[in-house]
Amino acid sequence: MQKVGRLHPITIAIRDIAAIFGRMGFGVVLGPELETEYYNFDALNVPADHPARDMWDTFWVKSDEDERLVLRTHTSPMQIRSLEKTGAPTRIIVPGKVFRNEATDATHEAQFYQLEGLAIDVNITLADLKGTLDRFSKEFFGTEAKVRFRPSYFPFTEPSVEVDVWFPARERWLEVMGAGMVHPKVLENAGVDSRKYQGFAFGLGVERFAMIKYGIPDIRLFHAGDIRFDFAFDKSQTSDV
Repeated sequence: MQKVGRLHPITIAIRDIAAIFGRMGFGVVLGPELETEYYNFDALNVPADHPARDMWDTFWVKSDEDERLVLRTHTSPMQIRSLEKTGAPTRIIVPGKVFRNEATDATHEAQFYQLEGLAIDVNITLADLKGTLDRFSKEFFGTEAKVRFRPSYFPFTEPSVEVDVWFPARERWLEVMGAGMVHPKVLENAGVDSRKYQGFAFGLGVERFAMIKYGIPDIRLFHAGDIRFDFAFDKSQTSDV
């Protein structure tokens, strides 16, 4: 008898996350994995001489185009592309594969899935960001999860924060994502009046969230191409979204 296929754990996690944010009014948009230098870096307030580029030792692609092309290092370029297309206000999430020159181990891969979130409107504050992520964490991890912010730095947000979630069963805080208020320069680069609109953005690693929720010990299992991993994944632990 032929075995019936099933969804990959990454697909399940993305669908679960998208369903939670969908109930909060966020739409889903997708973007290209091969990006221009402008959208991946410059428009996000990371010019060529910015030290933050050292964090992304990236995969450049030879091209006959005038602009340099790169395998995107984050899903953040869709902040610019989406705002250029639809303007403000907006609320979107952007799931997709990203690429970085990482040393591979149990918690790092050269390719992985990231999910970007963006909300732009009038009078949005850091409190709105915390309330949004608190609700998301409670729905994804359980009602006892709590969120805290720690100061951080990202070129495309100001102020910037690291987001930790409290897991009572483990009695510990775990860092799960980066976030912050969208930098005014990013809004202006996307053609949005930063004097009228404000907003927040966040980025999370889909595999990391699945590893935490479902107890998966090694990120390399997601991309190894071994179908035994998919069939061993306990469907009873996931939603039917």
